[in-house]
Amino acid sequence: MYKNIIFDLYGTLIDIRTDEFSLDFWRKAVQVFATKGASFSPNELRTSYTKYVKRALRHERLRHPIFKHVDIDLLQVFRRLYQDKGINADVTLLRDTAHRFRKDSTLMIRLYDGVIELLEGLKAAGRGVYLLSNAQESFTIPEMDELGILKYFDGIMISSEEKVSKPQKQFFTKLLERYRLDPKECLMVGNDKNADMLGAKSVGIDGLYIHQEISPEVKDESEVTALRKIMDGDVRKLLGTIMELDHEE
Repeated sequence: MYKNIIFDLYGTLIDIRTDEFSLDFWRKAVQVFATKGASFSPNELRTSYTKYVKRALRHERLRHPIFKHVDIDLLQVFRRLYQDKGINADVTLLRDTAHRFRKDSTLMIRLYDGVIELLEGLKAAGRGVYLLSNAQESFTIPEMDELGILKYFDGIMISSEEKVSKPQKQFFTKLLERYRLDPKECLMVGNDKNADMLGAKSVGIDGLYIHQEISPEVKDESEVTALRKIMDGDVRKLLGTIMELDHEE
């Protein structure tokens, strides 16, 4: 039996569309900083933001030379942007900025149909429910709370906090070690054939793949290494599939 189910988030439980590229978004972002006393033009803000993101990623790669997949905390990027304008931003200001930044860049966000029933079904069956997500903690936790799913998770690990991301083997290992999970008793559920499925396989965790519109391209189902594959994106099939896999062990 799979005692612990590890979920990816965006594209697996949450359907989301964002835009951080249009000039219209950067005009909105300028207003976020302006209300806090930091004056930028849209091009200046976008250029500085991109520069500090790249610099932070380089720093993490130097700190972890064996990691191919690293991540950063965008709160530190926002801190540098405020410093450029002579503002010493505290955590409250940084989190408020992150919240506004994310809201303005989000075109759509919702749970896939069947997510609540899935999580409630797993909890009722006595399963542990965990999250392993390539994401920003300052974005993700508020969104999970607002969508009503934060309470279902027994453990959460987010790449911005750990400075490493899927499919890096060490990210999966951290989750297993922190929550004392046996990989043979875990099932990884995700929508990315590489980040989720191959990453899980690298530490001996079985995979259940669900293909969504925002999943990386899959030209042929055979490209996906997983015990089961749900190619039509129907989250309502996940609970039954997990229970079926238990009986096949």
